Amino acid sequence: RVRLVKGRFTTSGKGYGFLIQAEKAGADVFIPERFAQGVVEGDVVEAIAWVKGPRGRAEGKILGIVQRKRSRLIGEYQERAGQGFILPFDMVSEEPLPVQPGKGGKPKEGMIIAVDRDSLRIREVFGFPDDPGVDRKVVIERYSLRTSFPRRVREEAEKLPASIPSAEYKKRRDLRHWVTVTIDGAQARDFDDAVSLIKDKGDYLLGVHIADVSYYVTPGSALDREAYERSTSVYFSEATLPMLPERLSNFLCSLRPQEDKLTMTVLLRIDPEGRIKEADFFPSLIRTAARLTYDSVYKIFQGDRREREKYQALVPTLLEMRRCARLLRRLRVAEGSLDFDLIEPELVYQEGEPISVMGFETNEAHHLIEDFMLAANEAVATFLTLKKYPLLYRVHPRPSVESLERLKKILAHLNISLPPAKRIRSQDLQRILDEIKGRPEEKFVQVQILRSLKLAVYSDQNVGHFGLGKELYTHFTSPIRRYPDLVVHRILKRALAKQPPLPWPLPEIGDHCSERERRAEEAERDLLRWRIYRLLKEKLGEEMLGMVVDITPEGLVVELQDYFVDGFLPYEEIPEPVRIRWKEKAVIRRRGGPVYELGDIIKVVIALVDPFRQKMRLALSVKKRRPR
Repeated sequence: RVRLVKGRFTTSGKGYGFLIQAEKAGADVFIPERFAQGVVEGDVVEAIAWVKGPRGRAEGKILGIVQRKRSRLIGEYQERAGQGFILPFDMVSEEPLPVQPGKGGKPKEGMIIAVDRDSLRIREVFGFPDDPGVDRKVVIERYSLRTSFPRRVREEAEKLPASIPSAEYKKRRDLRHWVTVTIDGAQARDFDDAVSLIKDKGDYLLGVHIADVSYYVTPGSALDREAYERSTSVYFSEATLPMLPERLSNFLCSLRPQEDKLTMTVLLRIDPEGRIKEADFFPSLIRTAARLTYDSVYKIFQGDRREREKYQALVPTLLEMRRCARLLRRLRVAEGSLDFDLIEPELVYQEGEPISVMGFETNEAHHLIEDFMLAANEAVATFLTLKKYPLLYRVHPRPSVESLERLKKILAHLNISLPPAKRIRSQDLQRILDEIKGRPEEKFVQVQILRSLKLAVYSDQNVGHFGLGKELYTHFTSPIRRYPDLVVHRILKRALAKQPPLPWPLPEIGDHCSERERRAEEAERDLLRWRIYRLLKEKLGEEMLGMVVDITPEGLVVELQDYFVDGFLPYEEIPEPVRIRWKEKAVIRRRGGPVYELGDIIKVVIALVDPFRQKMRLALSVKKRRPR
């Protein structure tokens, strides 16, 4: 049966691509190279799809481009007989396209260039892939990120008063006498949340104080329009592309220590079981006592003598905060919140250049802030929904039955059982995450569960948040770096003032901010992966351990355990002929050799690395190791 489908196109880097359907997680449509001409990574396309072969795989042909991801092509410059060509980065076909001379001077063979997608005229010459700074410039161009603020926006920011007007002090609840702290990463400068905690009549009174960005950024202003276009800050290791000019993000709005700051406070009364009994919301004035880092707070939790002496006056409050956060977390997980606790890659730099990769794990200080912010976000969503104000929700739709069926089949090979797909709850997935903690296949199972989930997005239509196990949820706690939070602040202020809702185009805002969020995350991930592949280019021929994360018609996809990126192991690199059992997602050597299955740990050798295209070819080393 042939059907019409629409979705985002993504390339595999191996001569074919997939159409990703937003409404059907896991229901990807395979697009062969011959049916994907002229399409670029990220384009929204329309295609016809049909089921092919015994596996029942959906295959398709692109009919047309509905929305282009970008107006330029980026790729490697090549020259033949005096004619310049571009080998595009984001297209399925690896056929070079002839280019026309343009801006940026004449490129040299092997340089990275950008050309107009229609005219193929050269618009920018970035330099060679390994030149300093080229990777970041290319990523910024590839994702159409804004690097500077228009003059009018800068002027508007400079005109904002450096001091708080005296009249504003009288309009707000003065909390400057409360012991309030910020807890952030060591490199952070945009402190948009602070916390306080006191004991009262056997309960906790948790104060979550969020920078009042809406006081400075008014609807329709140049600052507001620019913030909307960006929608989010983008964080690279050496630089930040902020949503707001530095005067606001790092100074006026940032909750810096020992400075009077305007905030919106969520005050929660929490009982000894971790349940929220009451929630109050009001404009406030705070003065943070200290700017703490996650590492410092974690050391205090671990009993570090030096850190406890340094922050002696704050230690009792911080330890009470830990007790309160543990209560909130325990109840949240029991009610269906998923806790992945993934190890993320982080580059180690020396003199501005990456020298190694390490795994970054969150600690209990990160969890504390996460738990407090989640509680505040849920409280705001509940309050505004009960007041019947239109709201921009943060929603996470339930996974599709198809994706949960696929997950069930994969986990069955590890002897992990799930209820029927239609009855699977988030608690069932959390049970599995708890069961596999510390086992060799832990990361593989985490990734498979993540792949079965849909994306969280912003929407004016509430469908709940599956991953958090919440019926009502929004984003309120990061208005310096997320535009939806700024919108929610404005809605909350109108509700508190008993003013009628304004006709803001929330559906349009939700779609725009969701797309910008995905773009920012992809850009951050893209640059990180590029730099990791560049490190691996220096390790050709070295033996490494990797995990089989996918089995394709052409070979195995293997993620290197210590580097968090994957490479491709073609079947021709396996010494003996193989056959593939698609039902079990397994590869078998015909002469009785070992079976390769999803989640297996194998030894591989790096044969070829192309950092620019983020491709890596692997070869089999010695007999594989199976997880135990």
